[in-house]
Amino acid sequence: MPKLLIVTTVASTLRAFLLPYARHFKKMGWTVDAMSSGVSDCEECREAFDNCHEMPFSRSPLSSQNFGSVNAKIRKTVESGEYDIVHVHTPVASFVTRFALRKLRKAPKCPAIVYTAHGFHFHSEGNFFKNAAFAALERLAGDWTDHTITINEEDYEAAITLKIAPRERLSLLPGIGLDFTRYSPSSVEVAEAKEFHEELKLEKDGELFLMAAEFIPRKRHKDALHALAGTGRKNFHLAFAGMGPLEEAMRQLASKLGVEPQVHFLGERPDVPLLMLSSRATILPSLHEGLSRSVMESICLGIPVLGSDVRGIRELVTTPSRGALFPVGNPAALAAAMILAVEEPNPTKPTPDPLWKIKHLLAQHEKIYGKLL
Repeated sequence: MPKLLIVTTVASTLRAFLLPYARHFKKMGWTVDAMSSGVSDCEECREAFDNCHEMPFSRSPLSSQNFGSVNAKIRKTVESGEYDIVHVHTPVASFVTRFALRKLRKAPKCPAIVYTAHGFHFHSEGNFFKNAAFAALERLAGDWTDHTITINEEDYEAAITLKIAPRERLSLLPGIGLDFTRYSPSSVEVAEAKEFHEELKLEKDGELFLMAAEFIPRKRHKDALHALAGTGRKNFHLAFAGMGPLEEAMRQLASKLGVEPQVHFLGERPDVPLLMLSSRATILPSLHEGLSRSVMESICLGIPVLGSDVRGIRELVTTPSRGALFPVGNPAALAAAMILAVEEPNPTKPTPDPLWKIKHLLAQHEKIYGKLL
């Protein structure tokens, strides 16, 4: 039976998104292994995968840690594992792994390399020179790739136009799949949402907005805070679910803007459906996305999204029932959208695309793998 290795930069990506793939292909009789930084400490990963290979990737793409001894370790792991397919995810691990395996391309036992681009690092809102550099790296790594998967239309067209991948070795898939059972409006009781409001000490007329995202620069939490202040509504509250290096700076900004009592830092939460179903709308003012998982989750739950008009969000917020788009870096436009969401709520609940279902994405991966074997 085939042997599959799934590679990500950090184990949290495996845990959050890719465990269904491990379980699915193992049920088919495959051997499914994982490689990432921190995977040896991830109990869920150890349970889902047959073998977990610790690899000290750095999240900084230019770090010397990602080359040298790491390259040799990747090659040794792949050669000894005799994998049929190596599927790489996330920018750093994807490039470093393909770079490490490039010389095996002519070897008698060379695995097929599949690359899922969770949003190219070059994009329409990016710096010209950085875009050019990242595009050049993607073209280079494209020569070491047997099949590329993009998750939004802009990246799909860019892959063809910039000769990153020929059309016959390229797929456009709507993300990596959602469990519609978990993200169902019926998954949370009304009483649970009420208890959550009480936990946050919201007023009876309190309106809650949620932003579920890691505290990193491209998510632009600062725009959400400026928008909250810009509404002038003391009964508007903003909850942040997630952690990251900018959390303390956002706490300070909330205090500076005078909205500290209206902002709730929830940290990492396992009950995202409850948080979303307790909110008037979710917010995502990102600079760019691949194909936003949190937007898809919100829509599945019937909660509209107020998102920036960028790649990875505009493909999802396609109807008024799904929410509204605003220019990236424009807190005033977001503030107006927040007020409108409360004063003129859309009676039509958003509905997801059936193609987002995890079963559909698993079937598509079966087809791609099958052609490569």
